[in-house]
Amino acid sequence: MKTADIRRRFLAHFEANGHTVVPSAPLPAIDDPNLLFINAGMVQFVPYFLGQRTPPFKRAVSVQKCLRTPDIDEVGKTSRHGTFFQMNGNFSFGDYFKEGAIQLAWDLSTKPVEQGGYGLDGDRIWATVYLDDDEAIDIWHRVIGLPRERIVRRGKADNFWSMGIPGPCGPCSELYLDRGPAYGPEGGPEVDEDRYMEFWNLVFMQNERGAGTGKEDYPILGDLPAKNIDTGMGLERVAALLQGVDNMYEIDEVRPVLARAAEMTGRKYGARSGHAATESHPDDVRLRVIADHVRTALMIIGDGVTPANEGRGYVLRRIMRRAIRAIRLLGWQEPALPELLPVARDCMSPSYPEVAEEYDRIASYAYAEEEAFLATLRQGTTILDTAIAETRKAGKPALSGDKAFQLHDTFGFPIDLTLEIAQEAGLTVDTEGFRSLMSEQRARAKADAQARKTGHADVSAYRTALETGGAIQFTGYQELSRETTVRAVLAPTGATLQAAGEGERVEIVLDVTPFYAEGGGQQPDTGTITVDGGVVEVKDVQQPLPGLIVHKGVVTRGEVRPGLPALAEIDVTRRKAISRSHTATHLVHQTMRNFLGESATQAGSLNAPGRLRFDFNTPQAVSPSVLRDVEQQVNEVLMDDLEVRWFVTSQAEARKIGAMALFGEKYGEEVRVVEVGEYARELCGGTHAGRSGQLGLVKVLHEASIGAGVRRVEALVGIDAFDFLAKEHLLVSRLAELYRVPLDQVGERVENTITQLRDAEKELEKLKAQLVLAGTAGLAEQARDINGVAYVGVEAPEGAGGNDVRTLAQEIRGKITGRPAVVAVAARAGGKASLVVAVNQAARDRGVSAADLVKGALSGRGGGSPDLAQGGGVPAAEATNLLAAVEKAVAGA
Repeated sequence: MKTADIRRRFLAHFEANGHTVVPSAPLPAIDDPNLLFINAGMVQFVPYFLGQRTPPFKRAVSVQKCLRTPDIDEVGKTSRHGTFFQMNGNFSFGDYFKEGAIQLAWDLSTKPVEQGGYGLDGDRIWATVYLDDDEAIDIWHRVIGLPRERIVRRGKADNFWSMGIPGPCGPCSELYLDRGPAYGPEGGPEVDEDRYMEFWNLVFMQNERGAGTGKEDYPILGDLPAKNIDTGMGLERVAALLQGVDNMYEIDEVRPVLARAAEMTGRKYGARSGHAATESHPDDVRLRVIADHVRTALMIIGDGVTPANEGRGYVLRRIMRRAIRAIRLLGWQEPALPELLPVARDCMSPSYPEVAEEYDRIASYAYAEEEAFLATLRQGTTILDTAIAETRKAGKPALSGDKAFQLHDTFGFPIDLTLEIAQEAGLTVDTEGFRSLMSEQRARAKADAQARKTGHADVSAYRTALETGGAIQFTGYQELSRETTVRAVLAPTGATLQAAGEGERVEIVLDVTPFYAEGGGQQPDTGTITVDGGVVEVKDVQQPLPGLIVHKGVVTRGEVRPGLPALAEIDVTRRKAISRSHTATHLVHQTMRNFLGESATQAGSLNAPGRLRFDFNTPQAVSPSVLRDVEQQVNEVLMDDLEVRWFVTSQAEARKIGAMALFGEKYGEEVRVVEVGEYARELCGGTHAGRSGQLGLVKVLHEASIGAGVRRVEALVGIDAFDFLAKEHLLVSRLAELYRVPLDQVGERVENTITQLRDAEKELEKLKAQLVLAGTAGLAEQARDINGVAYVGVEAPEGAGGNDVRTLAQEIRGKITGRPAVVAVAARAGGKASLVVAVNQAARDRGVSAADLVKGALSGRGGGSPDLAQGGGVPAAEATNLLAAVEKAVAGA
């Protein structure tokens, strides 16, 4: 089924069920200051979900063009990641809810093709639901008839949706299709999301979330007054499933571009890769990157974006240059877009006729960008050659980091190309210096972006509140409560209010405040603002404009109005816990530098009650022994009970006394310096403990990479650290009891047990493989002549792995020489049957195809090449029937 037809059927299905068809919004997210491009199907409906506008319809359906780049480095390496994609979505605004959404999704997914559906096998569909969403489970089981073993409960990170900011949220239910054992192990989506591919996400928008970070760290404030539905079906994923291909790069809208790139570079796509994305050859990954990025560039330029050095234009430029770089790595040195872009146009025009109508304009920008980049590569290569010659002449082994950064930043010369050419010249590159400069640049960009971020509020109301009385005075360093005056009351949308009553969400601006606004990695204060007869519970504090502090919360009693005198009181327990964490972060930062050197600079942090997260620059992982030493030294500082003091001075004086500053942070002429005795000294605007001893204990949990040259340490502070160690002690004591050894020997015994288990698993796998292959010669000799073809049909031993079954088929085929041969091997494992067919060249010359035989036996499922193919997912009892079906097909060939 062509992708355009999948799209058409989706719209027709929901239109027939009372939904208004809404055209896709353009890719540039012009109306949303937080987005460069639309990244989800629901973006154009956000004002309706937030209550900012009244929807003109109760039900809507759309196929939205989307673009996501955070996972750009994963493009081509997985079956799921792409930059441009299309999101099919159906939406309900206070109309139908869970049962309606589930029923509509199931009907379209499983309805026969001849009746306008997708014809997916309902027996291969799994559903996931949020942990406690018993209502959704009941609908899936009772109404739809899905067996309970194919309904999986998953946690907040996987099956709970929000927009990432305070507002609507709710549990999800996702649909997955089992693609069979060729793609991975059994067990459902929690075991393998390559084999079990998600294709539809149903969001039940029923709750309101508060402020927080990440996918899980936020409170649920209550229920929404109206329940809504927001769904997303990945069009490319469904196309991959319905077209029987391994991934989204092989569907009809993408594969022709990939095929043309392979033809241009003389590569044979798929020749050295397996079905699973993890089995992909680097050449195939590059071909997928080319196909994905060329199509994406076509669609972005089609929607009016042109290459540039910032914003949306920079995203486009980066995508195009990655495609051009990838095809050069495959050996093509001439302009490639004139060969590839017309193919992408022909693929996409059935769904988007405008890309054909506007092609001359699109091509002019695209071709000019490629020519400019090729010139950049030539110019950069010349500059790089000169730099290499100068480096060699100076007798240095490495190209400087600032030269590599200059090539990257000024000329757009890719760092991987710099590394490659330097290596050919016998030099290395100062990647640490390069990463340091890149981190500085990113920090500046992040700071600028944060300064512009205002959520969905009306910035003009913020400006008015700021201009009315000037910058807000923060007194939280000296006091925990403060008498003040309400300067302004705003709605969450930014509208100015004359009054707000009980239950209303508000944003309060005070003349003076002790509340700390989130910043510098420190979470905000919470607390209360009390006025005559009214109380506001403050749940978040932000600084949307420099000098303006906004208290976000809910009126819990009475009424609040501008001009009223107020008492602002912070949650002291929370403030103290956060302050301890912030002080601990300073100590971890200094101690890391003590052990790793001054290059271990902070790259980010989170200071929350009882815990901290510290990101820092370093080229390699930190060993467990160093982490232990860091932890010990930090706790020694706590035992010294050093005074924590702060003072304001000039930038020049701060630098003179050695105070650390963060790359990219914007500091005024006067800066605040925080000192922990003589141990740590840093520029910081956050709140801190009075003495290091007040931290109690710091427990480092773990360290991991979060990006190239950036590591992350997480730690607990105070009572949270004590609680963790207490639980850990109980666990180790229990293990010591089970192993009957002293506490200090538990680690060694556990390690020995794991080693023994792994050795046993390896031996078992070896024995299984030997058992499978033991009789290949005899099986080949028993080949029967069917219509002039030597045919072997055999079942592998029970439980044989997929690799062993393929090897068995190939080994038997290799022992049949001098005549056409077809070998079929069926296997049973985990209650399912699979089939592998191997065909030699002589049989292929007669027109026999392994892929055709597998698809014929499995009613169109499975796939592979003419010489080796596989499929499965049917009940184990069907194994014998699969062999019979292949034999019958060979007889008729």
